[in-house]
Amino acid sequence: MADERDLAFAPAHQLASLIRRKGVSPVELVDIYLERIDRLNPRLNAYLTVCHDLAREAAREAEAAVLRGGELPPLHGVPVPIKDLNWTKGVRTTGGSLVYKDFIPDEDAVVVERLKRAGAIVIGKTNSSEFGQSATTENRLGDDCRNPWDPGRTAGGSSGGAAAAVAAGLAPLAQGSDGGGSIRIPAGFCGVYGIKPTQGRVPGHGGFGGMPLFSQSGPLARTVRDAALMLAAIAGHDPRDPGSLRERPPRFLTALRRRVRFKPWRIAWSPDMGYAAVDPVARGAAEAAGRVFEELGHSVEEATPPLDDPFAVFGPIVIADGYAVAGDLLEEHATELMPYVKAGLERGGQLPAHEYSKALRGLERIRLQMAEFFDQYDLLLTPTLAVPAFPVGKRPPVIAGVKVSALWGAFPFTMPFNLTGNPAASLPCGFSPEGLPLGLQVVGRRGEEATVLRASAAFEEARPWAHLRPPVS
Repeated sequence: MADERDLAFAPAHQLASLIRRKGVSPVELVDIYLERIDRLNPRLNAYLTVCHDLAREAAREAEAAVLRGGELPPLHGVPVPIKDLNWTKGVRTTGGSLVYKDFIPDEDAVVVERLKRAGAIVIGKTNSSEFGQSATTENRLGDDCRNPWDPGRTAGGSSGGAAAAVAAGLAPLAQGSDGGGSIRIPAGFCGVYGIKPTQGRVPGHGGFGGMPLFSQSGPLARTVRDAALMLAAIAGHDPRDPGSLRERPPRFLTALRRRVRFKPWRIAWSPDMGYAAVDPVARGAAEAAGRVFEELGHSVEEATPPLDDPFAVFGPIVIADGYAVAGDLLEEHATELMPYVKAGLERGGQLPAHEYSKALRGLERIRLQMAEFFDQYDLLLTPTLAVPAFPVGKRPPVIAGVKVSALWGAFPFTMPFNLTGNPAASLPCGFSPEGLPLGLQVVGRRGEEATVLRASAAFEEARPWAHLRPPVS
């Protein structure tokens, strides 16, 4: 049997196989992760709640099922944390907010239901910015979430706890959600793989968050196969979310099989999306990653989608929808809210209806522009982020000599694909001179997560990353 640290960093699909073969028990595995969380989480604040008793009880039940024999679900006995925006029955769910610090839901979110049905053991709730409204993970429940590669730096957000947990070996994979980059941003900063599915692929019923038009649940993992495994478990229509796609999801795991043949891809590479200031180190690593696809036999050319200003469209919709969901908190809980949430709710309550309508029309134009771009290309590559992870609480005011927005300057590449609904992933593609992870964003046509996963797996095989472990691990 492998040592405990090797087990903690083993891919989820290997752990599931070991459990089936009785090479490791779910009880042993849960105890390994709980011990690591207890020891390392004080340095990272990746978890807001740890389910010691419930996880051990579920592990004992999972072990009994193994001993009984018979068919087991694909994630049977594998510990998986849930982002704290998603309801978990009987387990504290804060939404990253002091307002809900003692809230215990009486039902599971759809994604939690499905992960449990797939055999996963909920081991805890990972840290999030308040209601997922920030690209870095800070709230009033405790210390900021920190990066395992350098705890003085941010893990990103809003799924910062999920990414930090996977990177540090505090979970084999984790559930996250992404309304403007909240899976891909922390994946890029923490050196793990994360994919935002096509809008509507995963139902969103059961949780906090004010981005119903743009947010999608998805996996953060150390391997592409693990991400496909989780995505297969959580995708598919549910009538409790009217926006969830009714079509049958692609066969994500089948897409990764070597015997599946496909034509060379037409790939666009955009170093700046036409508007972003980018640190040369981040740009250089992503550009070099793009050349790997040329080495693999695909065509890569520089091209940028001709989009209207995505930020002018995203802002009005998000603040208005946020106010519709949580505006009532301003009456009795304003002093408990983070400043970024309070300010957004106040702006949302004052937004004229005609501005919201104008933004919705702009949204349709941008979606058409992106669809027409993907008539020419199979994939689009960009840097995931404009900079490596920066010190906690210190967003860069200047990048590559250009003054940038405090809100989006470091994160200019992810949000447009929430607007358009395209599937998009961040994969690790190198390190800065300071030893901080850098990411490549891979974007596909709407509905074609399978192509994004295939491309990610091809890069992963050519330039493996899963063996790399951060200093805090």
